[in-house]
Amino acid sequence: MHSGHKHILGQLKAEAQKIRGETVIITFHPHPRKIVSHTHKVQLLNTLEEKIELLSNEGIDHLVVIPFDEAFAEQSAEAYISDFLVKRIHPHTIIIGYDHRFGKDRAGNYLMLEQYGETLGFEVKEIAEKVLNEVAVSSTRIRKALLEGDIETANILLGYNYFFEGKVIEGNQLGRTIGYPTANLAIENHEKLIPGNGVYAVKIKTGEACFKGMMNIGFRPTVDGSRLAVEVNIFDFNRDIYHTAIRVYVKHFLRSEQKFSGLDALKAQLAQDKEMAVQKLIR
Repeated sequence: MHSGHKHILGQLKAEAQKIRGETVIITFHPHPRKIVSHTHKVQLLNTLEEKIELLSNEGIDHLVVIPFDEAFAEQSAEAYISDFLVKRIHPHTIIIGYDHRFGKDRAGNYLMLEQYGETLGFEVKEIAEKVLNEVAVSSTRIRKALLEGDIETANILLGYNYFFEGKVIEGNQLGRTIGYPTANLAIENHEKLIPGNGVYAVKIKTGEACFKGMMNIGFRPTVDGSRLAVEVNIFDFNRDIYHTAIRVYVKHFLRSEQKFSGLDALKAQLAQDKEMAVQKLIR
């Protein structure tokens, strides 16, 4: 979900308003590419739970999540239209991408939907090529920007601050000894895209409370360099949040990860990082 989708959502809501109907979005889970192409290399900008939240915020009435498996992928295009779309959804109008393909061997397309619509009593409207291209290009640019630390570009294209969630787990508590205690995060959904290595200014939501902070993503070369870690230093915070989930909103990239000569040099740099993060988060 990003700002490029808002044109499509606007078209959907406008059509529903015309007939005093309800908006329905159909999505698939897991990502169809995992089933059809048997690939595990999927980097999600939004998890299913996040997608539900964002679509709800956009005022969409219903989200239908289809469990996408081998059996569903083998369904003919004709069966998908008559047995699923018509019998289950009862559509007045279907809005679909001009190049969208569906059903076994991707045999279904816009023209097939139009033909069935004439006999089964629904209309079909097209999402223009230009709009879809903009959405696809934006998604690619967002992923690239996040991995390269270009957070400002990513957030502008998203229309909101990129976020992810993690459960706070116990670390080696080194940060506590140098005055910068960190919440070490375990990211439970491994398909969620995590920004590239570096130090970031962030906002953290725990429960209903929101705090400022800074985050490091990387291998901590000054300490051990043995494993990738995501750790957040929450400013002016002293609560015990072990084993709870927190949400991190990524606001600004501060610097790349680097190796220091020792803990004193690391501590001095962290002081500078915090000062810069505070300044960035005021804006």
